[in-house]
Amino acid sequence: MAKFEVPEEIQARLMARRGRLHAYDVIDGASCALLVVDMQNFFMKDGELMCAPAARDIVPNVSRLANAVRAAGGLVVWIVMEASEESRESWNNFHELFHPAAAERRFASLGRHGDGFRLWHELKPHASDRTVVKRRYSAFIQGSSDIEEVLRGRCIDTVLVAGVATNVCCDSTARDCMMRGFKTIMVSDANASFTEAEHVAALRTFITYFGDVQSADEVIARIDARAGETTGDSEARVDRGAARVAR
Repeated sequence: MAKFEVPEEIQARLMARRGRLHAYDVIDGASCALLVVDMQNFFMKDGELMCAPAARDIVPNVSRLANAVRAAGGLVVWIVMEASEESRESWNNFHELFHPAAAERRFASLGRHGDGFRLWHELKPHASDRTVVKRRYSAFIQGSSDIEEVLRGRCIDTVLVAGVATNVCCDSTARDCMMRGFKTIMVSDANASFTEAEHVAALRTFITYFGDVQSADEVIARIDARAGETTGDSEARVDRGAARVAR
């Protein structure tokens, strides 16, 4: 994967509008969440209907980000896509984009008990992580998942988005995340798509209109800079979040 570069013309527009290239120069680790989107066999394993081989290359960066967020007292959330039976009717227009044999193949593999539903074998969730099942491209759209409740319960205000595909579920989730009031960063080298062109186009649009795009190294450096100050506050943040949910 080539390093993501913001073109000069976009840099100029960003500087004119907000005075700096990156919207978020400081990341408070204890109020940060990493959302790892759809890094499942269905999107990563050779022979699956929607395999994006480049997604296998980002596994090390996803793992580094997860470790950094955990160490800083933040939250790692594994968001997994399910082809649910309920969606046959409620999202029928989506399934009409597949021919019948392909649609059935998707249901069989990406159903709750299918091989495609499983996380990629190189990923190692921790006991402190959360898993959220979604049923639409975006995890935040109404009826898709309970991700917003999970984040609000932990007083999360900054969200890092990683996973596959950059321009589909990751972009949809990241845009809606920003629309719901979270500071949102797409991690350039922890996202992957089916082609480099699709990947780059999505990141350029996101940084221009929706949030920030940073590399894994940039994100980790900014979390590290705050980790010592924020880790001790994480339990208090959780307590405040629980109180907010109770109200």
